[in-house]
Amino acid sequence: MRELALEGDFRLHGRPERDRGSIDLDSISVDGSNLTSRLRFIAPDDGNAYDRTVAAVPLDRPVAPGETISVQLKWRSRVPRPYSRTGAIADYYFIAHWFPKIGVLEAEGWNCHQFHSATEFFADFGVYDVRLTVPAGWILGATGREKDRRDNGDGSTTHHYYQEDVHDFAWTTSPDFVERRARFEHPGLPPADMRLLLQPEHLNQEARHFEATRAALRYYGEWYGPYPYGHVTIVDPAWQSRSGGMEYPTFFTAGTRWLAPEGTTEPEDVTVHEAGHQLWYGVVATNEFEHAWMDEGLTQFSEGRVMGTAFPGRHPSERFFGGFIPWVYRDIRLARETDLNYLAAFRPHAEGDVQSTLTFRQFPGETGYITYFKTALWLNTLERWIGWPKLQTILSTFFHRWAFKHPKPDDFFAIAHDAGVPEWFFDEVHRSSNAFDYAVEELRSWPLPSSDPMFETTVVVRRHGEAVFPVDIRVDFEDGSHQLASFAERSERWKILRYTTKARAVRAQVDPDRVLLLDVNLTNNSLTLEPRATQAARKWSLVWMTWLQDLMLTWASFV
Repeated sequence: MRELALEGDFRLHGRPERDRGSIDLDSISVDGSNLTSRLRFIAPDDGNAYDRTVAAVPLDRPVAPGETISVQLKWRSRVPRPYSRTGAIADYYFIAHWFPKIGVLEAEGWNCHQFHSATEFFADFGVYDVRLTVPAGWILGATGREKDRRDNGDGSTTHHYYQEDVHDFAWTTSPDFVERRARFEHPGLPPADMRLLLQPEHLNQEARHFEATRAALRYYGEWYGPYPYGHVTIVDPAWQSRSGGMEYPTFFTAGTRWLAPEGTTEPEDVTVHEAGHQLWYGVVATNEFEHAWMDEGLTQFSEGRVMGTAFPGRHPSERFFGGFIPWVYRDIRLARETDLNYLAAFRPHAEGDVQSTLTFRQFPGETGYITYFKTALWLNTLERWIGWPKLQTILSTFFHRWAFKHPKPDDFFAIAHDAGVPEWFFDEVHRSSNAFDYAVEELRSWPLPSSDPMFETTVVVRRHGEAVFPVDIRVDFEDGSHQLASFAERSERWKILRYTTKARAVRAQVDPDRVLLLDVNLTNNSLTLEPRATQAARKWSLVWMTWLQDLMLTWASFV
């Protein structure tokens, strides 16, 4: 609640007791010895004596290398009214993070953090053998495969789910779900059974959910590595359940609306994103408490690439009247470069935090921009700089080398370094909060006093930001020719170019091919000696006209 308050979110303050959730540990036994009285709450992150999210229980004796112990825990979990992707509303239950989790034992010791507002979870791989009893006739979906089910004769049914090599278990149940099944098959990749649990009002979107899941499994499989589990469950969450857009092993929630016009990005984008998490989150399983970008950032980048490849030419849309009524701009097509350009969201937060800061220690209001958007921008920048084949090799090597092993940032950087990415690149984008901003500050071109007309051209390019990246400079001339130069000096803030040519210069651009997608100010990237005032005026007039029409239509609806 304190962390949420830092970003202006006070929704939990004053929440009624009946709407809150809890996990209460009743007992803990190790090899038959009851150790409940030894349990104590600790706060390894901030020393907050009131925190009750991490507990420690000393054992009777050390556990020897290779030895096995049996730990039994009994607990009660109270399901809250929906908040932060878990809870119950009406006859819809989505149950996530509902049992005590064991910390991860690493070479340095136990890795076990308190609960934080802006981070997700970290746990080790295990085998989940779970029996869930729900009202008879209710549809149930969960991590893993259903092995069997038993009618208890009392109006309830027990479902038995089992899954090996996963690090979490979540489930959902409702009498309203409509179940659909399909199969993913693609040459060179292992098949997977797809199970879709749809809300009745979204039945016409069945094919779109399956198509988006197929696209993620296909392109992730071709680019990085195969999905290993052979089955996946897609959940269409209930309205107002706040459980959409979240990943769990072999099981994820998508998110759509009753009105979702064809040709837009909804529900494809969230389905691709959450399905894609099955590899970075599910299989590679990095520590999201500490390095959330290694899952969320890589997934954000990969989502964009899958969307641009599998669903090109989508149209932007906007929703009115509380988000219910969509309006699709059919005259605009979203190319990958525009649809997946996160710069507008990232720009105001570019210097908000250092990405290498442990995620749970980042300022809560900045975490999403630094984790999702900055990572996607620097990966797209890498792709444009070193080429997709080399970046694809880096990501594929990372997946295959570190599957089921909980890698750290240096493990990723080592693979990139071996592929030729210099260390200074990660110093700039990961270990620094410096912003990139290159600008054409001056362009002049004038005739020289000569019988044979010649022109003297001067171009001044300046680095306004502290971050450094090698950029090209292009100068165009009236006769159609151009000159290229580079600005790569790390110790200089400006560069001057001079040309003597037979034609007058008309335009100068820095980074003309848009390689550096992290540049926070694109309006200063070029100068022209013949300003297109009419075009600019027309553009802004249309923007204001659209705003005015929207305002008038909105007010007219109340008349």
